[in-house]
Amino acid sequence: MKRLLLCYAAILVALMMSQTVWAMETEDCLGCHTEVDEVGEDYVIAGELFAKTAHAEEGCTACHEVGDEHPDDGVEAELVATCADCHDQVTETYNSSVHAENAECRDCHNAHQALAPVSLSGVQMNESCQDCHGSTEVEETHARWLPQADVHIRSVPCVSCHSSSEKFVITLYVTQRQGNRAYADYELLDYQQLAERTEGAPVSSLLDIDNNGEVSLDELSTFYKNGEKSGLRLWAMMTPETVEHNFTTLDNRWDCTYCHAAGPEAMQHSYAAFPAEDGSYQRVPMEQGATLDALFGTPDFYMVGSTRSKVLNIVGLLILLGGLAMPIGHGTLRFLTRKNRKKEH
Repeated sequence: MKRLLLCYAAILVALMMSQTVWAMETEDCLGCHTEVDEVGEDYVIAGELFAKTAHAEEGCTACHEVGDEHPDDGVEAELVATCADCHDQVTETYNSSVHAENAECRDCHNAHQALAPVSLSGVQMNESCQDCHGSTEVEETHARWLPQADVHIRSVPCVSCHSSSEKFVITLYVTQRQGNRAYADYELLDYQQLAERTEGAPVSSLLDIDNNGEVSLDELSTFYKNGEKSGLRLWAMMTPETVEHNFTTLDNRWDCTYCHAAGPEAMQHSYAAFPAEDGSYQRVPMEQGATLDALFGTPDFYMVGSTRSKVLNIVGLLILLGGLAMPIGHGTLRFLTRKNRKKEH
């Protein structure tokens, strides 16, 4: 009888533990924490965006601890994890940088929206920087030594130059003049603005017309043929595939040839990035030559020293050789006929 009671007790404890674990499942947390009316603005999170993060794979209880009666007990969930618990190498790198004296991880990153760089636009990458570094101040300080500072700042995320981040690619975004007014500045279009133009089709179909997962040069040409009617253009940024946290300016970043020569090897790849409904970005690869080919690529992008054309290179070489041939040929001819000219005198 005693053994039977112990068995029942063990089963009861197991059931209670399973109930507690069940209550802590991420989907149950999101059942409340995605609704403002349930938890208030301070505790609401974007569920779809969170689901795309690596943190979602770990689950809410990897960082938060709640009581068995949560939320009825009125006790807030306790944060039991730190960023360093998982990101020890990143933390060590960051702590040795000048930023560590002024900001913590959460000052720049929202743990519930911690997306990989490939899921962010270059503009989004810069938003964290702009919380402390005002755009006017940044442009003024760069303009003291950097030609066309405004173009560089709009075309290169801060971390591309001010960290050891590498593996750069050219990423193109769909833009339109503000208010569709002539001569106004171009601005990135959000998901809703693009969705209105595609009328139910994927927003990527603006460029990837056949929806095969790649933008060809022919599709790029078609996009521009319709550009006068649609008012759409493309804006390119040189974005990193991975981001480092040492926040320093390496010597090679001061060297213009780092980009304006052959360019980093990975920069030969380009993508078109489209906003998703949840605010993240999804990329579609573009055919080789879409950005760095001077003749067949996009007319909205040109990087001095990197954008080239084999045809133009050959034509230029022929012109150069032709220019050299005239004086060399003339000099050679005069040298070979020098005796004849002496006899005439």
